[in-house]
Amino acid sequence: MASTAFEAPSLCFLGIACLADAPKQSLTFKRHHQPPAAPPMTMHRHPPPKRASRVEQISTPSPPNPPPGPSGRITNAQIQKMRSSRISKDTSKLLGSVAATQTSFPRRTTRSLSRFAHTTSTTLDQNGPQTTDIEDSISPPRKRRRRRTPADSPTEAADAEPSSDPSPSAPSPPAKRRGRKPAKNKTDRTTGQQGASPPVPPPPDWQEVYNTVKKMRGPGGAAHGAAVDTMGCERLADPNASPRDQRFHTLIALMLSSQTKDTVNAVAMHRLRTELPPHRPGAPAGLNLDNVLAVDAGLLNELIWAVGFHNNKTKYIKRAAVMLRDQWKGDIPDTIEGLTSLPGVGPKMAYLCLSAAWGRTEGVGVDVHVHRITNLWGWNRTRSPEETRRALQSWLPRDKWREINWLLVGLGQTVCLPVGRRCGDCDLGLDGLCKAAERKKVLQGRRAAEEVEVEEASGVAVRRREVVAGVVVTKEEAVNGELRVGR
Repeated sequence: MASTAFEAPSLCFLGIACLADAPKQSLTFKRHHQPPAAPPMTMHRHPPPKRASRVEQISTPSPPNPPPGPSGRITNAQIQKMRSSRISKDTSKLLGSVAATQTSFPRRTTRSLSRFAHTTSTTLDQNGPQTTDIEDSISPPRKRRRRRTPADSPTEAADAEPSSDPSPSAPSPPAKRRGRKPAKNKTDRTTGQQGASPPVPPPPDWQEVYNTVKKMRGPGGAAHGAAVDTMGCERLADPNASPRDQRFHTLIALMLSSQTKDTVNAVAMHRLRTELPPHRPGAPAGLNLDNVLAVDAGLLNELIWAVGFHNNKTKYIKRAAVMLRDQWKGDIPDTIEGLTSLPGVGPKMAYLCLSAAWGRTEGVGVDVHVHRITNLWGWNRTRSPEETRRALQSWLPRDKWREINWLLVGLGQTVCLPVGRRCGDCDLGLDGLCKAAERKKVLQGRRAAEEVEVEEASGVAVRRREVVAGVVVTKEEAVNGELRVGR
């Protein structure tokens, strides 16, 4: 026994100390006189030796019983080895009898594990006896029959032959993905422009709606005097400037108008026309291409700080000025492609600028008001202003392409507001032409409408009956110089 082992009970230490003084001959045991004693309770500092696996126990012949040690005693390791060899013998006998009674079946190998298949030609030693694998002595599970699908043809099943090669089959090449076809560029027959939506029939009452809005935008109408009438982008150019500078003013005003009210845009344009320093001493100050090229970006940003996204618009204006000087000889482009190539200029600005600066109308300028109101009326069902432009150009007469922007922008600024629409003051709602009109506001507007009646008796006074908040108020106004007021 190793010297590092120690006994659990305290009395064992005394016994071992006493036996240590006795002669060694008295501690010698004969194997046939006394059976092997049970191993004492010991605690090893090192882990016990690793037991052999089942396969190693079966394939390796069990060694004979180990002889006693030099002192005549059988150690714990020898006892453990005897037990493992006895278990190996019993297990090998049991598996041998089972293998003799059962019929061996071919092993089922899958595609992924076929390269690890055990064949009869594989041996541990070419000159030694072959050893049966433990997995081969156990019958494999029954194969599940595959259900035939409609795609499986009987001819393919008959022609298919089982392959005896255990090597894995080559993987099938991946199926090729079908590439997406490019979108077709459709050309509008009426405008000759590519990318236009197919023509759709016009709304049945569009002319009546259009004429009503035009009447509302005129003098005395509910939508008269909108901000776009006096402060629109096409009205912000300096009338005393040269034609080239006026076109440049229109382009700058359109670039500043994005996400900005017309009143704020007009103030910013006024500052540029009056406070922009000259590019050299003696040159005129104000808004022109040379002064924009020479001005510092920080000062330009301060002059237009009130507009929305003024930081980005400062960069766009400086870059566009360089492009106009280098590519367009100091003037603005006269085509839609040239205008949209400038930074910060979209289709809406391009069509409006081409119409206001060059006097050519090649498309409808659709902003948020035109896009929102036409969808409220049910003229189109679009998701972006560009889709709205294509839809309107497919059926709206060409002579109304420029006017419709002015009409609907003014209507959206005064009556058909984005938030809090005044449906009670709109003639479209009162006449039942607007599908999106709020019924409650329309009823209130009708109740508050004035009714003019002319008295048949005198023919002098006009009695005006007005219903305000449910109270009937009667007023009489003199026509021929006489004034009478009553209730």
